[in-house]
Amino acid sequence: MKKSSLQSLVSYLNGETVENIAEIKAEIEAELNKGRAKAEANRAVYADIHDKVIAVLSMSTNPVTAQEIADETGIARGKIVYGLTNYWGDEVVADKSGKTTTYRLA
Repeated sequence: MKKSSLQSLVSYLNGETVENIAEIKAEIEAELNKGRAKAEANRAVYADIHDKVIAVLSMSTNPVTAQEIADETGIARGKIVYGLTNYWGDEVVADKSGKTTTYRLA
């Protein structure tokens, strides 16, 4: 958002007449939507890799590390850990008792 728009918005909030209030509103909406679009794109990425990660876990007879899942799927380990922790926690059990965290299906 432009500094001049912020100054105009402050003037408007202070009761002054501002000519470009519609432009300021559009800039604020664009800023808010920019973050929303990025979040939706990230959710789509995790939805796409979900089945691959769960398939590796379902084929394994022993708990596996995120790195083992990454090696099997070609997906970055960080994305796998984030997905397991933040998106698929109800489907997966994490064992943090060892030197490395291992995962298995719930």
